Amino acid sequence: MAWDEWEQLKKEAATRRETAMQIDHVPPEPGEPQGDLKVNQQDLAAVGDSAFKLYTKLAKHGRDAWSPSQSAAQDLTSQGFDLGSGLHRVQERWEKQLQTLLDAVGHISNHMDYTKNAHAGDEHYISGLVSKISVLDQGFTGKADR
Repeated sequence: MAWDEWEQLKKEAATRRETAMQIDHVPPEPGEPQGDLKVNQQDLAAVGDSAFKLYTKLAKHGRDAWSPSQSAAQDLTSQGFDLGSGLHRVQERWEKQLQTLLDAVGHISNHMDYTKNAHAGDEHYISGLVSKISVLDQGFTGKADR
């Protein structure tokens, strides 16, 4: 692309004034209500449950090789092999990565529990507001019982 072509494209873009953000999306299926996010309590529970199971298994089995690896690293180092310090370094990195993963999975599990409870509270709050609005609407249309 030539420089003057680039300048021309910039000029055209500036004159269009289309500055609103647009997000790609899939149009809703016929008959489906249009909305942003659908949250199903069963979906949240399933994600939270899977995250909890993963956390439990990682916490139980993620360090199974720690003791044999440490012993091997010490033996190799005491025999003068550089591989011992390398194995020790790998074990340290594994431990850091495992802890990061445990933290992330625990966060997901806890967040799903929080989200499930927050959405239940939001639903209750919104239904209360909507019912109040319908009572107000009745007053404006003259259909309220007097």
